[in-house]
Amino acid sequence: MSNQRLGVGIIGTGNISSAYLKAILGRDGLPGFDVLDIRAIADMRPEAAAARAAEFGLRSVTVEELLADPEIKLVLNLTIPRAHVEVGLRCLAAGKHVYSEKPLGINFAEGKRLLDAATAAGLRIGSAPDTFLGGSHQQARAVVDSGALGQIVGGTAFFQCPGHESWHPDPAFYYDIGGGPVLDMGPYYITDLVNLLGPVARVSAMASRLRTERPVTSEPKRGEIMPVKVDTHVTGSLGFANGAIVQVGLSFDVAGHKHVPLEIYGTEASLIVPDPNFFGGAVELRKRGREETWNPIEVTQPYADGNYRSLGLADMAKAILEDRPHRANGDLALHVLEVMEAFATASAEGRTVDINTPVERPAPLASVLADGRL
Repeated sequence: MSNQRLGVGIIGTGNISSAYLKAILGRDGLPGFDVLDIRAIADMRPEAAAARAAEFGLRSVTVEELLADPEIKLVLNLTIPRAHVEVGLRCLAAGKHVYSEKPLGINFAEGKRLLDAATAAGLRIGSAPDTFLGGSHQQARAVVDSGALGQIVGGTAFFQCPGHESWHPDPAFYYDIGGGPVLDMGPYYITDLVNLLGPVARVSAMASRLRTERPVTSEPKRGEIMPVKVDTHVTGSLGFANGAIVQVGLSFDVAGHKHVPLEIYGTEASLIVPDPNFFGGAVELRKRGREETWNPIEVTQPYADGNYRSLGLADMAKAILEDRPHRANGDLALHVLEVMEAFATASAEGRTVDINTPVERPAPLASVLADGRL
């Protein structure tokens, strides 16, 4: 079983494809994922696919050729957010399982349409982010599961930055429909919180969009003006089914702050969880009492020492071959999408929004690791 490989095709060769390919093929000191057999890559821009294929020694084809290839069983969908569901549906129609870059879709209705189509076809949906499978986040999960925090009371989750126009070569999509801090960065934070605490039951929020245009300051599009079509500063609270309440701040408008990305509070101890945009980072615990000491938790779980952006894809491929559930699954992604959409609804309508999609916490990754690696 361990020597089996699954044929994979990649659609979309933008910025993030390089990180996926380095992790899959074992570049930059990473071990690679042998279960993933990259058969071809494609893009609506043939020249972009050809360039990425040449960079990594792969074969570039048209999207139509990729979908017609019987050796490709699973498609990694790295297109822009607004195309995720459209491309995913084409893959399902071609009989392929689909693993999508986040978010699953730009709204709940189209995300559910994708999952319903997969169910009808007997195929699987997977979705980023998979950073919650990283060693530090799995270590934090083990602390929560141990009961060391006592009863979980709540927490905080903060991603706040000035925006992406100062560094990204083509940042306009961050401010278009399907972008914004909630759909762009929210998946990392909310997915990790569900991994740690279980399903969200309700959402309250307020949001603002103080600028309707923003200038690009990065190259090669410096000086271009981008319309802002989404809220860029969002705050709110997540009420979890277990009773915990987590305060959330997501913004593309903040010059700087001193919040840590994630904290979890319990009656007996509090836990600092590292940035959920990364697989590693420091995990710290402070026990109840007068001593103001945060003690480091040793990270012994694997996948904490690099950018393993494809770990969820590899787990999905192994799960298909082994006929077991995969962790970065469609139900989890749809639940997170419903939560993210609820921020906008709660803000616009001035009410608390109930979350209805059922989801189970993904199984700890260590349960399938025989030798410390997937």
